[in-house]
Amino acid sequence: MTETRVAVITGAAQGIGKRTAEVLAAKGFNLVLNDLREPSATLENLGAAESLVVLGDISSEAVVQTMLQQTLARFGRADVLVNNAGISFIKPAEDITLQEWQQVINVNLTAPFLLCREFGRHMLARGWGSIVNIASVAGLLAVSDRSAYNASKHGLIGLTKTLAAEWGGRGVRVNAVCPGWVLTEMDHKDTGVGTYSHADIEGRVPMGRYASPEDIAQAVAFLADSTQSGFINGHNLSVDGGWASDGSWESLRLKKR
Repeated sequence: MTETRVAVITGAAQGIGKRTAEVLAAKGFNLVLNDLREPSATLENLGAAESLVVLGDISSEAVVQTMLQQTLARFGRADVLVNNAGISFIKPAEDITLQEWQQVINVNLTAPFLLCREFGRHMLARGWGSIVNIASVAGLLAVSDRSAYNASKHGLIGLTKTLAAEWGGRGVRVNAVCPGWVLTEMDHKDTGVGTYSHADIEGRVPMGRYASPEDIAQAVAFLADSTQSGFINGHNLSVDGGWASDGSWESLRLKKR
C-alpha cells in the first residue's frame, strides 16, 4: 500500500494557506499546518485528511526545528513544503526603521530559508521532495512604498533558484509561485487604510480582477505533484493575470476591455 503523502503549509489559518490546505487535502495529502493562531476554519474543511497543527513564529530556528520533529514523529515523512506565511508592509523607504525592515525580512525570507534548510535535509536524505515558495509579482517588479517587502520577495526568488540548482540533482525540486494581488484578509487590511483601492488593482491587471486563493492554491498543487511537474525546477510561476507581462499605460490597457 502506498503511503499517504504529507504536505507542510505555513500561514495556514487564512487566505492562500487555508485554500492550499483544502486543495491538497482533497488530493489525498495529510497536512502539517502552521500559523500564529489556531487554524480552526481550515481544519473544518479537510475531509478525511489527517492533520497536525504546530503553532509558532517560523522566523525562530527552534520553532522550525520543532515543526520538523513533530512532523516526523506523527507522519514519518514530509513530501511537500509550502512556504506561504508572509507579512505585508507599506511605507516609504526613507521612513522605515531598522526594526521594521528586519521584521519583514525575518518573516518573508529568513523563515522560508530555515524551513527549506530543515525540511530540505530530510527530503535530501530520502532523495525526493517538492518545495513551493510563495513569492509575489513584487519579487519580479518594483512596487513603490514596499522596499522591505519587495526585497524580501526578490530574495525569496533568488533563494528558490539557488536551492533548485543545489538540490535538483538530488531529487528535491524547488519552485516559486508569484501571485499578483490576491483578495484575502491581508488585502482587506491594506485597502482599509487607503493605501490603494480595488479599482487600482483591477485597472492594472490585464484580466481585470484580483487573483483568488483558489488560483494560487491550484498552482501550488501543480508544482507539488511530481506526476504533473516532475521536470519543473527553479521556476517562478506567475499567477498574476498578466500583471508582470503588461507594460501598457492604463488608458491603453483599459481601452482593450
